[in-house]
Amino acid sequence: MNPKVLQYLMGHSDISVTLNTYTHLKLDDAKDELEKLSQVWEAEKEIARAENKSDLHSVDDRKHA
Repeated sequence: MNPKVLQYLMGHSDISVTLNTYTHLKLDDAKDELEKLSQVWEAEKEIARAENKSDLHSVDDRKHA
């Protein structure tokens, strides 16, 4: 559930009250989030490599023109 919706439903004026009361972090949850973050970083590296290769090809094409 969206924390802001829960805040509204519970009548909390401050979101920190809602988050501190109704959210719980487990070690497995933290591991899952770190894995997702790692996947994002790997994807960003792959995109950068692909963009660099593309840039190199365009430079080579201009040299041969």
